[in-house]
Amino acid sequence: MLLQTPLNQIHKDLGARMVDFGGWEMPVIYTNQIDEHHAVRNAAGIFDVCHMGEIIVKGPDAFTLLQKVVSRDISKMENGQVSLCVLCAEDGGIIDDLTVYKYDDKNFMLVVNAGTAQGDYEWVVKHATGLDVQVKNRSDEVAKIDLQGPKAEEILQKLTDADLKTIKRYHFKIISVDGVPMTVSRSGYTGEDGFELYLPNSAAVQIWNKLLAVGKPLGLLPCGLGSRDTLRTECGMMLYGHDIDREHSPLEAVYGWAVSLDKDFIGRDVLLKQKEAGLKRKLVGFEMIERGIARQHYPIYHAGRSVGEVTSGAPAPTLGKNIGLGYIEYNLREPETEIEIKVRENLVKAKVVKLPFYKR
Repeated sequence: MLLQTPLNQIHKDLGARMVDFGGWEMPVIYTNQIDEHHAVRNAAGIFDVCHMGEIIVKGPDAFTLLQKVVSRDISKMENGQVSLCVLCAEDGGIIDDLTVYKYDDKNFMLVVNAGTAQGDYEWVVKHATGLDVQVKNRSDEVAKIDLQGPKAEEILQKLTDADLKTIKRYHFKIISVDGVPMTVSRSGYTGEDGFELYLPNSAAVQIWNKLLAVGKPLGLLPCGLGSRDTLRTECGMMLYGHDIDREHSPLEAVYGWAVSLDKDFIGRDVLLKQKEAGLKRKLVGFEMIERGIARQHYPIYHAGRSVGEVTSGAPAPTLGKNIGLGYIEYNLREPETEIEIKVRENLVKAKVVKLPFYKR
C-alpha cells in the first residue's frame, strides 16, 4: 500500500498521472511536462511536497546537537534563517542533504528527504544522548506546498497581509495565509524565486485550491515530479539517491561549500583526510554534443576507457539541450573536457560544463 499525501485526491481529480515515488503515490505529470516546466520558468508552478520530512529539535542543547551532526557551521545563523546542510556518516558518506530552519537558539526545524526521514530522525536521536534536547519527527503532521516561479510572490501576496518582500532569500517567517498560520520560507529547488509553505495537514486542500484559484489568471499550473526533476537538473540541484548517497562525500559532490572543516562534526576527520590526500572523483555537469539522452548509471568514457558514471540526465526544456550530472575522475573535471556517454551500445559525445546549467 503506497503512502498518500493530504492532496492525493486533488491530484486524481486534476487528472494527474500517479506513480510510486519512494513508497509514496505522487503526481508525475498533470497535462504536459514541458508546459509545466515552462510555467515555472515564466510564471509559476505549484508542487505537492508533503511527502518530505520535518524534524523539530528543541531545548537548551538544540544548537550543540545540530552543530555536531551537520557539516556546516550554523553558529552565525540568524533567527528566521534557513541553511542548506549535509548529514554525514562517520566515514564521510552523505546520509542526507537537508535544510535547517532556526526559530531561535533553542528551536530548530530540519526539513529532510522523504526516503531518509525516519533514518535521519533516528540518527539525530542517537547523537542527542546526554543532551538537554527534545527531537520530534513531525513529518506525519506537517504538509508542505512549494510555489515556484517569477510570479510566485504576486500570487501568494493575494492570500496574505504579510509583506512578502520582507522575507529574504533563505529566510522565513511565521505568517497567516488565507487565515492559516504557517511557516513560509523563500528558497527553491527549481532555480527560480519561490516559497515553501509548512502548514497543518488539515489545511493543505484549502491552501492548494486557493493558490490555484488566485494564480490561474497569472499562469500558475500544478506541476508534477517530472517537471520538478528537469527544473532541478537545469539549475544543478542534486537529488538524494541519484547524485548523492552514502557512497559519496560532500567534497566529491558539489557540497564543499557546505562543509566547515574548522569545526568538529561527525565525519569531519575523514573529510579532512580526503581533502589533504586529494579527491579521486568529482560530480560534474555535462552537456550532450551528439544526439542522445544520458540516464542514471550510464557509463562515462574518456579516451577509450571508463572514467565514471551518470547520476542524473534529462532534456533541458529551457536550454534546448540534453544535460546531465555524473561522477568522473577528478583530473577530468574541468569545463570543456570532452567525454562520451555510453547510451545503450553507442558512445555519444558530450562535454563537461560549468554548473549550474541555468541561472535565473
